[in-house]
Amino acid sequence: QVQLVESGGGLVQPGGSLRLSCAASGFIFSTAAMQWYRQAPGKQREWVATIRSTGTTAYADSVKGRFTISRDNAKNTLYLQMNNLKPEDTAVYYCKAVVLGLIHWGQGTQVTVSS
Repeated sequence: QVQLVESGGGLVQPGGSLRLSCAASGFIFSTAAMQWYRQAPGKQREWVATIRSTGTTAYADSVKGRFTISRDNAKNTLYLQMNNLKPEDTAVYYCKAVVLGLIHWGQGTQVTVSS
């Protein structure tokens, strides 16, 4: 019954910004660590950012200083604010949760950075 639904992707110019959302249900969201991953064409899926239930965060070096992960526990929603976007940020972005040892993925949302 765990469900993760991403939204907010789209086409943006280099240097622009997007805010992704992940609506979560089927588990106690406020107690869970949540993550963002992305997968570009022809590449492995890579970790982007993590936020723990305590609010502590961690980021991949490639996005550090440009992306901000956050959560609104009252809305059961995870966010990824992406600023100063680059063409190499183009990928499908996925929300991830681990619940009772099982990995759950959202369906992904496409982000394309191009002029």
